[in-house]
Amino acid sequence: MISFSQLEKMVRSDAALRRRQVLQPIGGPGDKIFPPTYPADRGDALQHVYEVRKINGTEIWCVLLDSVQSQANRMEEALLTAVREDGIRIPHLIVDFKDHGIFGLSEITSLDAPHRVYDAIMRDSLFDGKPFMQSEIGIRLAQAKPDDASALLELSPTALLFGAWHSTGGGGGLGARFARCLVSEIMAIDVPVELGSPRGQQNDTRQGANELPLRRDIDSEVRTAGRRTGSRMDPLGIQKKVEVFKADDGTWDVTKDGAGKGAKKVRPSKVNHGNILPTVDPLGITCDHAEHTFVLSFAAMRRLRFGSRDRDVFGRTLIAALGLLALAEQDLRGYSLRSRCDLVPHGLAPLEVVHPDGTADMVEVDLDSARHLYEEAFEEAQKAGFNLATDPVRLTPQDKLVYIVKESQRLALSGKGGEADDEK
Repeated sequence: MISFSQLEKMVRSDAALRRRQVLQPIGGPGDKIFPPTYPADRGDALQHVYEVRKINGTEIWCVLLDSVQSQANRMEEALLTAVREDGIRIPHLIVDFKDHGIFGLSEITSLDAPHRVYDAIMRDSLFDGKPFMQSEIGIRLAQAKPDDASALLELSPTALLFGAWHSTGGGGGLGARFARCLVSEIMAIDVPVELGSPRGQQNDTRQGANELPLRRDIDSEVRTAGRRTGSRMDPLGIQKKVEVFKADDGTWDVTKDGAGKGAKKVRPSKVNHGNILPTVDPLGITCDHAEHTFVLSFAAMRRLRFGSRDRDVFGRTLIAALGLLALAEQDLRGYSLRSRCDLVPHGLAPLEVVHPDGTADMVEVDLDSARHLYEEAFEEAQKAGFNLATDPVRLTPQDKLVYIVKESQRLALSGKGGEADDEK
């Protein structure tokens, strides 16, 4: 197992730690799995994300199963669980909503806020009665830069591990930006696809990934060779010819006046009653295998400084130990990515330390050793002078933040909330 002194040496001189873990569907090789879907370039259809990657000298169709951003969120979730259930000491911030009467919401932390410690939820909260970014802690975070990242290491080291940006920081280069040191991604490898026309022409070709032309015309589209079916049988037996009226706000009735202003005649299925005809959509894939790629970059860590040469070493080593802990905690919780996308390792792949010349050697880290390594790195960083927060820093939401959350819940329950903000 990696010792603290070995990890410290790696951080000083090696390039990275990496792992390439082969995965298979939990139902066995060849079982269908469902990647995430994204809006298609044209029309309202959903699609998976396809890439051509060169593997062992061959260009192969691959599909994204879990993005770098999604993997970071899963690892942060695993770390937060370790904090809450196992008492692991990871500095973080908490916005406490418990006493504000918001249904289903007790707290948001810098481990699950979208923009981590620089998220608007933190900015629109109070610390010691001051707006957070005007407090002593907030000012330190706003002034943090890669040349001195001590504030983030002491208050939210996961922001240095997974990357963060104070996008609303002041002018003159004061907005803090930190590149991620950990990159993790899951791809499906060698996926059968179809090439077709977005204009609906019947010219699809269904072939294996390696048989498809990879340099295709710009008007053609790539989609899965798999299909997802859907339908619903109404236990009430409501027929589609029954007249119902639906208003713009979603209210419905059997009369136009009863439904209200702007009501139009619709089928019962438009108000979630009656049968829904079977549908077939090009969604879901099979693949030769999936691969989880994990890279913990020591080169990226060496771009971070903490005030002195000794503090640089111990601060970077703490970040490296946190990255190994994140991987081990995620491994403990498995690869249940979403509905119908459960994966399991196909054998256990070793970690490799990548040396400056590109050669690599195998190293071992399990959950117990990762936790012990992190605790030792935490204590050594404290001895080096870092004032690491052993308890979470607690913020209280501003009244205006509480108001918009409550108002959003009220509108959502009444069906008048509207869609999520789609601003690019």
